[in-house]
Amino acid sequence: MVRHVVMWKFKEGTEKEAERFLTGLAALDGVIGEIRFSQVGRNENPENDYDAVLIADFDDFDALERYQKDPRHQAVAAICKSIRLSRTAVDFVL
Repeated sequence: MVRHVVMWKFKEGTEKEAERFLTGLAALDGVIGEIRFSQVGRNENPENDYDAVLIADFDDFDALERYQKDPRHQAVAAICKSIRLSRTAVDFVL
């Protein structure tokens, strides 16, 4: 099992787009078969630098790659690319 953790910092003034992105990302759970578990959340701690996080589990790195290349994921990811200041990700084996 592979856990995929991604965090984003969004540009100021992009709250509507960020909400659309996060809602769209959460909606992929149950739609893209490679996702075994998915959780999307907004940061509640004002001392942290990042605004939101995705935690998702996949059977293996091949499943993660298929998810990342899936057109439905690509459509949601395109929203984020225009509103993010930064992004960081960590993938590890459970």
